[in-house]
Amino acid sequence: MTDTPAPARDYRDTVFLPKTDFPMKAGLAAKEPAILERWAKLGIYDRLREQRLGRERFILHDGPPYANGDIHMGHAMNKVLKDIIVRSQSLMGKDAPYVPGWDCHGLPIEWKVEEAYRAKKLNKDDVPVDQFRAECRAYAEKWVDVQKGEFERLGVMGDWADPYLTMKYDAEATIVGELLKFAESGQLYRGAKPVMWSPVEKTALAEAEVEYEDIVSTQIDVAFEIVDAPNAAELVGAHAVIWTTTPWTIPVNQALSYGPEIEYVLLADGDRRFLIAEALVGSFNARTLSSRHPGESRDPSTQVGDGGKVGPGVRRDDGAEGAIMWRGKGSDLEGATARHPMHALGGFFAKPRPFLPGDFVTTDAGTGLVHMSPDHGEDDFELCKQYGIDPVFAVDGAGMYRADWAWLGGQGSVINKKFVAADGPICTDLRSTGALLAASDDFKHSYPHSWRSKAKVIFRATPQWFIPMDAATSVGTQRASTSLSTNGVGDAAAPPFALNEVAGPGSSNGATLREIALDAIAATTWIPARSENRITSMVQGRPDWVISRQRAWGVPIALFVNRATGQYLNDPAVNARIVEAFRANGADAWYADGHQALLGPDYALADYEVVKDILDVWFDSGCTHVFTVEARYGEGTRANLYLEGSDQHRGWFQSSLLESCGTRGRAPYDAVLTHGFALDGQGRKMSKSLGNVVDPLKIIGESGADILRMWVASTDYFDDVKIGKEVLATASDSYRKLRNTFRYMLGALEGFDQSERVAVSDMPELERYVLHRLGMIDTELRQAAEGYEFNRYTRLLTDFANEDLSAFFFDIRKDSLYCDAPGDVKRRAYRTVLDVLFHALVRYAAPVLCFTAEEVWQSRFPSDDSSVHYLEWPSLPSLDADDVVGAKWQEIRALRVAVTEAIEPLRREKTVRSSLEAEITVPSMLLDADALAEAFIVAKVTPGDAVTVTRTDFHKCGRCWRHLPEVTTDGELCDRCEEVVAHA
Repeated sequence: MTDTPAPARDYRDTVFLPKTDFPMKAGLAAKEPAILERWAKLGIYDRLREQRLGRERFILHDGPPYANGDIHMGHAMNKVLKDIIVRSQSLMGKDAPYVPGWDCHGLPIEWKVEEAYRAKKLNKDDVPVDQFRAECRAYAEKWVDVQKGEFERLGVMGDWADPYLTMKYDAEATIVGELLKFAESGQLYRGAKPVMWSPVEKTALAEAEVEYEDIVSTQIDVAFEIVDAPNAAELVGAHAVIWTTTPWTIPVNQALSYGPEIEYVLLADGDRRFLIAEALVGSFNARTLSSRHPGESRDPSTQVGDGGKVGPGVRRDDGAEGAIMWRGKGSDLEGATARHPMHALGGFFAKPRPFLPGDFVTTDAGTGLVHMSPDHGEDDFELCKQYGIDPVFAVDGAGMYRADWAWLGGQGSVINKKFVAADGPICTDLRSTGALLAASDDFKHSYPHSWRSKAKVIFRATPQWFIPMDAATSVGTQRASTSLSTNGVGDAAAPPFALNEVAGPGSSNGATLREIALDAIAATTWIPARSENRITSMVQGRPDWVISRQRAWGVPIALFVNRATGQYLNDPAVNARIVEAFRANGADAWYADGHQALLGPDYALADYEVVKDILDVWFDSGCTHVFTVEARYGEGTRANLYLEGSDQHRGWFQSSLLESCGTRGRAPYDAVLTHGFALDGQGRKMSKSLGNVVDPLKIIGESGADILRMWVASTDYFDDVKIGKEVLATASDSYRKLRNTFRYMLGALEGFDQSERVAVSDMPELERYVLHRLGMIDTELRQAAEGYEFNRYTRLLTDFANEDLSAFFFDIRKDSLYCDAPGDVKRRAYRTVLDVLFHALVRYAAPVLCFTAEEVWQSRFPSDDSSVHYLEWPSLPSLDADDVVGAKWQEIRALRVAVTEAIEPLRREKTVRSSLEAEITVPSMLLDADALAEAFIVAKVTPGDAVTVTRTDFHKCGRCWRHLPEVTTDGELCDRCEEVVAHA
């Protein structure tokens, strides 16, 4: 015999613990591909279209990425955000198709093909154009297939079997058809204007194809001898000084410009006199003294202004005052002329250079006099045009001075740093004439570069095709150039076309494209609202749209220009044949020998120039709304939403706007959403050179796409966002908690059927409160989804799961779930609410966590042909006015927090090991004592003046572990547990 007591009975087999096979560990990287395969077998996208047929349609029109490489984080962020929006719109019961697309033409792809040529030491210009275009098409097709797989791996649902491609024949036919609409309505002209030009890529560039980088340039001060000055004879023989950071434009100088209201002074420098703005004398002296060329010397006593009385601020280096020989307004320079420093070359260089008034001339920097080269500056071009001075086209497409140019002919390139340096050939020649007063390679400033080649661009006047911004949109006179001829050297040869005819379109009293576009902007919803100001200012200030490019891979500007009149042919029948030829054979039809057939019997090909330029790729993408949205959903249909990065205000948003306004008189979209850029974890732009590129494909391979999707949805994507290890760890933690919420619900609902369901009116107050909270969250989630605020949406969802459910509702009711009898009303009510919560939360999560939501749904409702993504927004139980219950339980929750905080010191001191061992006093008894004890998970609650905590004397139930008065010895059963076990 022994006095050792019998071991306490183990009641674990009588407790109703949650049961589920749903794993805590996600293993997304391995599971997601299988889910994708299942979706493909189901044909989920097409089936969803069938199910939503006839519903209100929501169209998010996809902005096309370039088909030229693996996707990067910007792609991933953009596509995931689009997919979340499309899925949420489908969840809200709409027919939300998504047609992905690609930009397949243009320099990005052509440049890659050329890179392969250069690696083989081949010249693209030596390859037949049809062969080159075929290689570009094959390159684009390859990367479309690669990127398609990568986008699908992100979980993006769409019409992947039939995406839109700008190189499809129908698309090319539509693009040329849209161009011809502009032509037929007179909204097209050819003129010579300075445009941004890439000497490396040998083509004009749009503003959206240019990025600005800080560089160090050569700055020079050059003297032009004044030969005539009718309003100030004392200036004759003096030198007007100009300052420039583009020395290569001096060989193309044709005039000088002054500010009419600027004060100028004539300063003595030994036996020479220099004309500059009085406000800039100090900076001019600083440059001329600090940048003497090696081998040259300058006696400080001969500094500009030496010899007599000076005005304020003009001093010699030795402190003595210098001399001002003349002072006057810029208007005194009217009618004056100077001669080019290289006038001895004769011909072009011997022509007098007139002084012209320019309202753009300031005293911010330089000398207050600006040298004018209409070939290479917008202000220069416009001012010179007013005085009949035309471009001379001295710099060719490669940035070289043309071979017959008298000064530096055949030399360059003008973007070559050594060529324009202080000791380069331009400065050397100017120095030999005595015209170079200062030169230094130290001027820091921002300068445009091609975003593709990273090389500097130049402004260069070339014959280009333009869509005017400020001409009436009704049909007017078409103006075009004849074929470009080469200007001779040594004479004043006529330009290749009359600039006053081709530099701008005709006008009438109708609305202009700029006015229509600005009205359309005002009628569009911009998200965030501040983006409206950005695009408005861009459209208000933009120049005419340069739509031509001197490349091979793209949609050609399919026009015939009459050699005699210079007008492009505007015949609807010819245009219709062109469109049909493109539809049958693609844009390659323009490069075949069928031009006479396109012209038809009424015109002779010999009378027409066949335009060889291709369209700006932004015109291509600006037409996607026509061959995607209208072609699939009906003429006149426009997208509900365009969504891209904030850089597209000057890119796709704007080109689409202008194209649609020019052909339809309205925007192609109802709303536009812009997001920021993805930066590294420290907020820096991602760069291979910095080694901080975060690869979305690597994240997917290691952690799964749903983690990336969780990150996208959690960011404040209206601004730039960070991504790195810490940021992803936060997203992973949020995902884990939400996954565990689903895992708990799946386990707690094991075996649940309709017979268990309890009517809302019969539920305990806590269950009704949770349904009340669910209803509030449901409303807020819907508002967030409708406003595309998925940062708010995701936060609402995760906070509800973590704070309202896991930390509160589940915590309180786990005792009932585990220990009440299966038929107990409270337990049944809890499981009923859990079922409602499950159906709601899995739907709410589906747009963001598309893979996990499917896994959760199939875990509870396995099926060969069902999907969570077929479901619609949850329909919640109707609740009678439960605002009172809501307010009451908010008080209880606040009191519960206070109780928990009061218990914590006793737990740390080990006075109590858990809240179940605590007895509490509270200042307000919002429920009866037993209900409050259950809500606070404590042994006993009594009224008192404040929240106080003591250790209970009650014994612990061996099954539910609660400390209750009816338990006389630790390990015995409470009344409830005894009854449940007895009837088990």
